[in-house]
Amino acid sequence: MKRRTPLPLLAALLVATTPVWAQSPAPSPRAAPAPTARAAPAKGKAKGPALAPVASVEGITEYRLPNGLRVLLFPDPTKPNVTVNVTYFVGSKHEGYGETGMAHLLEHLMFKGTPTIKNIPQALTERGARPNGTTWMDRTNYYETLPASDDNLRWALSFEADRMVNSFIARKDLDSEMTVVRNEFESGENDPRGILFERVMSAAYIWHSYGKATIGARSDLENVPIDRLQDFYRKYYRPDNAVLVVAGRFEEGKALSMIQDTFGRLKKPATPVPSTYTAEPAQDGEREVTLRRVGDTSILTSLYHVPEGAHPDFAAIDVLTLIMGNNPSGRLYKSLVVPKKAARTGASNLQLRDPGVLTFSVELREDQPLAPAREAFLQTVEESSKTPFTEEEVTRAKTQLIKSIELTLNNSERAAIQLSEWAATGDWRLFFLHRDRIEAVKPEDVTRVAATYLKPSNRTLGAFLPTPKPDRAEMPPPVDVAKMMDGYKGRDAVAQGEQFDPSPANVEARVQRGELPGGVKYALLPKKTRGEMVNLVLNLRWGTEDAVSGKTDAAQYAGRMLMRGTTKRSRQQLQDAFDKLKARVGVDGGLTGATVSIECPRASLPEALKLVTEVLREPAFDAKEFALLKQERLAALESQRSEPETQGSIAFWRTLSAQYPKGHPYYVPTLEERLAGVKDTKLEDVRAFHKAFYGASNGELAVVGDFEPKELMPLAGDLLAGWKSPAPFKRVAQVFVERGPQVVAMETPDKANAYYLAGQSLKLRKDDADWPALMLGNFVLGGGFLNSRLATRIRQKDGLSYGVGSGLDAGDIDAVGNFVTYAIFAPENATRLEAAMREEVSRAVQKGYSAEELEKARAGLLEYRQAARAQDGGLARQLAGYLYLGRTLAFDATIEEKLSRLKPEDVRKAMERHVDWAKVTQVKAGDFVNAEKKAKAPVQAPAAP
Repeated sequence: MKRRTPLPLLAALLVATTPVWAQSPAPSPRAAPAPTARAAPAKGKAKGPALAPVASVEGITEYRLPNGLRVLLFPDPTKPNVTVNVTYFVGSKHEGYGETGMAHLLEHLMFKGTPTIKNIPQALTERGARPNGTTWMDRTNYYETLPASDDNLRWALSFEADRMVNSFIARKDLDSEMTVVRNEFESGENDPRGILFERVMSAAYIWHSYGKATIGARSDLENVPIDRLQDFYRKYYRPDNAVLVVAGRFEEGKALSMIQDTFGRLKKPATPVPSTYTAEPAQDGEREVTLRRVGDTSILTSLYHVPEGAHPDFAAIDVLTLIMGNNPSGRLYKSLVVPKKAARTGASNLQLRDPGVLTFSVELREDQPLAPAREAFLQTVEESSKTPFTEEEVTRAKTQLIKSIELTLNNSERAAIQLSEWAATGDWRLFFLHRDRIEAVKPEDVTRVAATYLKPSNRTLGAFLPTPKPDRAEMPPPVDVAKMMDGYKGRDAVAQGEQFDPSPANVEARVQRGELPGGVKYALLPKKTRGEMVNLVLNLRWGTEDAVSGKTDAAQYAGRMLMRGTTKRSRQQLQDAFDKLKARVGVDGGLTGATVSIECPRASLPEALKLVTEVLREPAFDAKEFALLKQERLAALESQRSEPETQGSIAFWRTLSAQYPKGHPYYVPTLEERLAGVKDTKLEDVRAFHKAFYGASNGELAVVGDFEPKELMPLAGDLLAGWKSPAPFKRVAQVFVERGPQVVAMETPDKANAYYLAGQSLKLRKDDADWPALMLGNFVLGGGFLNSRLATRIRQKDGLSYGVGSGLDAGDIDAVGNFVTYAIFAPENATRLEAAMREEVSRAVQKGYSAEELEKARAGLLEYRQAARAQDGGLARQLAGYLYLGRTLAFDATIEEKLSRLKPEDVRKAMERHVDWAKVTQVKAGDFVNAEKKAKAPVQAPAAP
C-alpha cells in the first residue's frame, strides 16, 4: 500500500533491492562462518504447549512464539504454492555513522550460505522457488514462493530459521559482493530523477536517518569493516525482532508445528533489541536543492513532512496524494499538463514507522520554461486547501485505493509481503484499519490535512528565507499502536477457492474450446478462485505486410488512445467506471493487432467486458487527449537520449534486424526516428488507421477463473457480432539472416554505469528437436536464481556486475530466434567484462555441463514452468496464444517430457550447433572516454605518516 500512485518521475526513490532473476551469483561453499555462531534449528519434534492465537483479522491469524517471534498465517487453498516471508525490523534507519548501506549490503550477504546450506541460490533453484530480498528504511525482508507441499514448507522454514542466526557473514564474500553493490549504486547514479529525490530527502531530514539513501554512501560501501557488519547482523537478526508470514496452500496445524520445530528452537538473546530515538524537529523554513548533471528533461520535486504511517491523518493523506497526482483527474495534471506548462506530473507518499513525507513532482520538456511551471506547481500544491476538495474528487480517490487493497487481499502472495510492510509500520492489522479509515475520509478531512502540512515552511525545494513569524507543521504526539489496535477484529474473510493442479494434463482436461459466430476462437477454463476473481484475454489481428507498412506511429497512437475516452465516456469516466467494478484492465493496440486483459471479480466481468468493447469499437480520439499523449510520449523519449541501456538496446536490435527496410513492420527505428514519428503523426492518421483495420474478424479469447461459460459466451458473441475487420489479415513473416561478428561502442557521457549486450540470431523454432536442450542449456548459463554460470563468474567471482544473465528464444512459426547475453557494469571494467562473458559462453558451448549441474537446473526449470501456469492471468495469455498457433498444452507436456530425458551431451551438442561466439554482435554503451582518462591519470602517492 506504499506509493499507490505510480510515480515515474521518482522511479528510483531510495529503495534498494536484490532482483530475483539471474541477478546474483551463488555463494562460495568455502565461506567461513561469522566468529560467533548461534543456535541452529534442531531436528526432531518441538516440545511445549500449543500456541494460542494472539489476534485474528479476516482469515489471518497471529501467533507469538516464546522467543518473541511474531507469526502470521494466511491460508489460501486456491494457490498451488506457498510463500514464506521473514521481515526483520531493521533497515537504513538503524545504520550508524559510517554504516550507510549496511542493511542492504547485509541483505546481499544473507544469500551466501550457512554451514547447513552452503549454496543458497542452488538450493532455491532446485525447488523451483521464486525468491527475493529487499531493504527499506524500517525493515529488511526475505521471501520465497514454492510449489505447495509439506516438504517444501518444512524446508523453507528450516532454511529461514537457519540463516536468521547462522549465515556466513565473511570477509571474502564482502570483498566480492561489495563491488556488485557498488555497481548497483552506479546504476542508480545514471538516473537524475532518483538522485534528485535522494538530495531532496537528505535536505528534508537534518537528523533522522530517513534522509539517507538505503543504497548508502559509496565510501561506506567500499570501506565498511567486516566486524561491524557481523555486529549489525547479530544485533538485529533475531526472533524477537522479526515477523514470519506464511501464506498460500498449507494446513495451519502442520505449519504451526513446523514453525515450532524450526524457529521455536532459536533462543531469545539476553540483551534487548536496540531502539532508535532520534526525532526530526519541525521544519522552520523553505529549503532548496539544485542538481546539475547530464540529462534531457527538467524536473521539480517538492517534499512535505507528514506524520507516521499509523496516524489517523494518513488515510486523508493517501486520498490527498491521489487527488493531487492522479492522471488525468489530478489537480497537478490539470494545472500543468493540460495547459502545456509541463509534460508529466505525479504524487506519492512514504508511509513509515516514524514521520514520513508527501511528495509531488513535475517534469518539463526542453521547450517548457521552468519559472512559470515552478510558480504554478507550488501554487497548486500549497494553495490546494483554499479550494476545498469535492465529494467527486474524494470518492474517486477512495474507490481507487480500496480497489488496490481488495486486489491485494485476493492474492495471498502479494498480501504476505504487504502485511509485513505494515508490521514494520507498527502492526500488521494497520493494513485493515487503514482501509477502514480510507472509507471514512470526508472532503473536509482532505482539506484539513492539506492546510496542515502543505505549507511553504514545511517544504523542501526553495532556499532559506528569514521569516518573522514561522508557521511550522508540528507533528502530532506518537500513536499508541497497541492500545489503538486492542480489540480490533476487522471483517469477514473473503471467499475461498478450489485447489487447482496446473499440470498440462489437468489444464487440458478442463479447457473448453470453440469459436464465436464472428470467427473469434475461444478457450475457457472455469474454476473457483479466491475472491471469485476471473482473468480474460482477448487478442485481435488484422492487416498484411503491404497494408500496414509505414503506419507504425499511427498504429501506436491508435492503441494508446483507446483508453483515453470513447464517444460515450471521457477518459476519467472510463477510469472511474473500471474502478467501481474493481477491474484491472489493459487495452493496447499496434500495427497488426490489439490485446485486452481484464482481471476482476466474477460479478463485474459482464460490465467490464461491455466497457472494453466500447473502448475498442467507439474510441473518441479526442484532440486534447491526443495533444497530451504526444507531450507525454515526446518527454519519455527525450529523457532516454543519454541513457546507456536505451541507446545500447536500440543499436543491438537494429544490427540484428538490419534485413528489414524502413517502414517494414519489423524495422527497428533509431531514437531520433521515433521522436520524429511521434512528433509528425496527425490525429487524422490515427483515426484513419482505426477505421481501416480495427475489427474482430480474426482473434482469440481466453478466460480463466470464476465464471459461468453459458452466461459469458453469448454476451461475448453479441458484443463482437458484426464488427468485421475492414482489411484482410495475413501474418507478416520474419526472415532469418545470419550475420558476421560486429562490435559497436557508444558514448553516453557522465554516466557512471554502462550497458553491454552480446548475441546472435538463431535459425530456430520451438518445435525443433534442439529447443528443449537449448532452453535447459541457457537456464544453466544465464537463468535461474543467482546460480547461473554467468552470475557466478561475473557477479560473484569477479564482482563486475549487479545484473548479468542471458536469454535464448525461438520462433513459434518462423525459424527466427536469438541468443543474447547482457550485463550492467562500470565503464572502466569493459575489457574484463567482455573477456569473462566470452570465456563463460565458449566454455559452456565447448565443454558443456556436468550431470549434477543439469539435474539441479532441470528440477528448477520444470518447477518454474509449473508455477507460471498457476498464475491465472498468465495461463489466459498462454491459452489465447495457443489458439492462434493451433496448439494445446500437450505441446508443453511434450517439451517437459523431453526436458526430463536430456543428457549432458544432448545439451552440449545442441548448444554447439546453434551458439557461436565468433558470430555474435557486441554492443556496449557508456562513458568510456572519461573512464580512459581516469585510467591514464597519475596515481598520487599516499602521504607520509
